[in-house]
Amino acid sequence: MPKLAPLPLLHVCVALAAAGACSGTMHAPADTGAPASWAFPADQVVPTYGADGMVSTTDRVASEIGAEVLRRGGNAVDAAVATHFALAVVNPEAGNIGGGGFMIVRLADGTTAALDFREKAPLGATRDMYLDSSGAVSERALVGHLAAGVPGSVAGMWEAHRRFGSLPWADLVHPAINLADGIVVHARLASSLRSHVEELRRFPATSAIFLGDGQPPRVGDRFVQRDLATTLRRIARDGKDGFYHGETAALIEAEMRRGGGIMTRDDLAAYNAPWRDPIVFEYRDHTVISMPPPSSGGITLAQILNTLQGFDLRSLDYHSPDHVHLWTEATKRAFVDRNEYLADPDFVPQPTRELISDGYALRKRAEIDMDRATPSARVLPGLGPFARTARTARREGENTTHYSIVDRSGNAVAVTTTINSLYGNLVTVAGAGFLLNNEMDDFAALPGTANQFGLVQGEANAIEPGKRMLSAMTPTIVLDPAGRVKLVTGSPGGPTIITTVAQIVSNVVDFGMDVGGATAAPRLHHQHLPDTIVYERAGMRAGTVAALRARGHALRERSGYQGDTQSIVVLPDGRLAGAADPRRGGAAVGVRVARPVVQ
Repeated sequence: MPKLAPLPLLHVCVALAAAGACSGTMHAPADTGAPASWAFPADQVVPTYGADGMVSTTDRVASEIGAEVLRRGGNAVDAAVATHFALAVVNPEAGNIGGGGFMIVRLADGTTAALDFREKAPLGATRDMYLDSSGAVSERALVGHLAAGVPGSVAGMWEAHRRFGSLPWADLVHPAINLADGIVVHARLASSLRSHVEELRRFPATSAIFLGDGQPPRVGDRFVQRDLATTLRRIARDGKDGFYHGETAALIEAEMRRGGGIMTRDDLAAYNAPWRDPIVFEYRDHTVISMPPPSSGGITLAQILNTLQGFDLRSLDYHSPDHVHLWTEATKRAFVDRNEYLADPDFVPQPTRELISDGYALRKRAEIDMDRATPSARVLPGLGPFARTARTARREGENTTHYSIVDRSGNAVAVTTTINSLYGNLVTVAGAGFLLNNEMDDFAALPGTANQFGLVQGEANAIEPGKRMLSAMTPTIVLDPAGRVKLVTGSPGGPTIITTVAQIVSNVVDFGMDVGGATAAPRLHHQHLPDTIVYERAGMRAGTVAALRARGHALRERSGYQGDTQSIVVLPDGRLAGAADPRRGGAAVGVRVARPVVQ
């Protein structure tokens, strides 16, 4: 098999004609309930179209690399591996080999699979390791060496490729090596680094890479990550062992010792990325495939949509008071169960069947009063007792990234990956060139108190050695009533990931929006505690806000926006329509493979 040649690092042209792109919609509603000042009108988010494949990521360079793999005969999993490592270079705030994530696969032959490459607690972890002398959760759960879980990304990509890949492993890592050897900085990367200068200065190795002369690189500068390129070369040559053993593992352990961390080479050598049974449920004659625990995404998504399934949303105006009220009541009930029961299934039995059953959804629907909001204090988990205290949520970080891929054969992949907070725990492994995660904060460091996302979680998600922390990542694939892939989607955003994905699915299935309209529509969030509907800046009409308050809802307008979805819809004629979220940029890149002319 020929090796993939280096890809152009400044390949930023849209190339719409070559990709078979055109404008157009299915039936995106003219009215999405947003004020005239809403920043993303549906008709301005024009999908990209492709006949033979589509890759949508938060960075155009990464999308182009994935699309090139498809053009050269690779399948969707091959493209995912190449895209994943490319994002580790061009999107260091989130797409990083020092983190972990989840993959949903749906092959054209009907095979479905869910890959868990979530980080694990080091074997030296203890239940109360982040509590200070007063018993409160300290900053050590967020910043510094102690906050890191054992990374899973490299093991995940290796396992996905082992099972489903077709092109040589090294060929798929090679484009990321080219990028690490030097890229020309684009606006997104420059803006991200510029906005986090003070955080990046906290650790010398991080500052040396991202603030070489004391300041971040500017647009147009050449940015070289030599240590990261060397690490990627080891991964290309030795696969999973190039990260979890040998030189890279030794560098990680040395970094831990230097900064007071507890991760060891034994932790790295013991890491595995298991395949799990995906969460599969029906929603209005469509089949939804999503991630099981230790992701809370699939079960919580199923609970939200199962509850809504008993109401005729099509008869409601989009984002009308009735629509928002129903959505909120369904969401707060799903999140109370999420926070109480869900955890690593290898440590805590999960009541999956009960939580996503039709009978359970019927009980939840019966609790909803259309005329009045149910206070969160009265919304209890449905399988047992509940007692908690709300805490003020800290600022949500855009700490994660998602990418969606469909190939010419109809194989589909949805991947969400993270290092948790923006730039993770801010620690770069000296000599290895990559940032580490701060996923340990996703445990309930002190059950009953809020983490950085305001999530108040229970005993099931307490810290234990070797345990995987609960996640909200929700990579999702939706099949149409005939069993064909219809939608591939996902998002970053902490707990808002789940509500963002739920809204994308409903926008497409309930309201008939095209992928551009579904992406552009204003978004909402509610997570049970705090008991507040949070909506995007200028994303809700004043009359709707007033009507919801009259029903007893508390509302808060964000200063910014929610999520960064990357979605692909398969159209009835077989073409692929992709949309990268305008909230943060990125690109959907379509593929058209030239076919010989038949004489």
